[in-house]
Amino acid sequence: MTTPRFIAVLDVGKTNVKLVVHDLETGEDVFVRTRPNAVINAPPYPHYDVEGMWSFFLDTLKAATADQRIDAISFTTHGATFALMAGDQLALPVLDYEYSGPDALNGAYVAARPSFDESFTPRLPGGLNAGAQIYWQERIFPDAFAKVTTILPYPQYWAFRFTGILASERTSLGVHTDLWAPEKRGYSSFAAAEGWNRLFAPLCSAFDRLGTVSADIATRTGLSPDTPVYCGIHDSNASLLPHLLGREPPFTVLSTGTWVIIFAVGGEASALDARRDGLCNVDAFGNPVPSSRFMGGREFDLLTEGHARKPTVEDVRTVLDGGIMVHPTAVPGCGPFPDGKGGWSTDPSSLAAGVRTAAVSLYLALVAQASMAVAGAAGPIIIEGPFGRDTLFAEALQRLTGRPVAIAAGATGTSTGAAMLALGSDGQLDLPPDRPVGGIYDLAGLESYAERWAG
Repeated sequence: MTTPRFIAVLDVGKTNVKLVVHDLETGEDVFVRTRPNAVINAPPYPHYDVEGMWSFFLDTLKAATADQRIDAISFTTHGATFALMAGDQLALPVLDYEYSGPDALNGAYVAARPSFDESFTPRLPGGLNAGAQIYWQERIFPDAFAKVTTILPYPQYWAFRFTGILASERTSLGVHTDLWAPEKRGYSSFAAAEGWNRLFAPLCSAFDRLGTVSADIATRTGLSPDTPVYCGIHDSNASLLPHLLGREPPFTVLSTGTWVIIFAVGGEASALDARRDGLCNVDAFGNPVPSSRFMGGREFDLLTEGHARKPTVEDVRTVLDGGIMVHPTAVPGCGPFPDGKGGWSTDPSSLAAGVRTAAVSLYLALVAQASMAVAGAAGPIIIEGPFGRDTLFAEALQRLTGRPVAIAAGATGTSTGAAMLALGSDGQLDLPPDRPVGGIYDLAGLESYAERWAG
């Protein structure tokens, strides 16, 4: 069989939905099209526009196949999302994990959920614990839930739409769900007690070739009817995958976007602090990976209010010399400072855009340093995703930690990792070298700035 080269990756992020055609030979994305990931605020609860996404995927695949060879399809999505199926249809809409509805049953859920030393999952607000979503949906919508025949992780929901084949996969099952026991490598006692373990689709590897696209999809998109479809993977674990195949632990990966996920590869799960958003992810091989997280991309957007501008050297000096600070946290309830009240030391409306952006980037570097301590991260630091374009963030993180920081090669770690599934579990790529972080900014006084911030 010819090794696949051009992989169409359907990438469902919390903020945007993308279709990327990734060239495994060059490491480049040769086709990219994006649309916002809209939430429908309508009964029975806020939910994702899966039919809008479906139309986008089919139309965009048709556009891509007109000019570009596609050898296979793979999937990656954000976590905290599962599809409840009644046969081949949704029994209930796919719930937006930021909806606070599940919190109404918090007392009962806390009593029922597994202990942290089994699931390595902190109790998170809204639907960020997928187990809380399902617990709430079963009790609030009993008639609809009674019709559920299968529970699908979100990447495998999209794989089902393309193939008609039902599957589950560990990276989505193991991402702060309360449904998985990472060290036991199986469903949690809570999932078994609720009877949901019997509803999950058959367990597959992220690397598994589930089948080929359906005849109808081949006709609608122009794809070859024998185009293979791979199982798919949680997005942050997709970013991690190339590093697992090419580096020796210990090392630290920051997978950045709406969320900043910190993977402490080679660390110990037993050292995690649940109260500060420490948790354990599960990688594509089923191994536990101590992790932590904060909503860095969302905080950047909130704090810059659409006026972000690349800081100059003078802007950074203004922030450090003037002690202009952002205090944690702009998104309460998560990250290493979940109870932080947030706020600025200076009225942000009085600041020039570059100065304001500099203060936000330094703030995020300080939060990242704290979050890495929660995960027990060690070794060199690699930044994946949009934060790799924030030179000040990277340089500040390198100075604060005293560890080398590099920017991962390639435009999007998620598309690279999801495309690599087509190479199999022993696949290797000659990726371009990482970009080291230089000394563009004058960060003299950053240490004393950090001490005042922490105090």
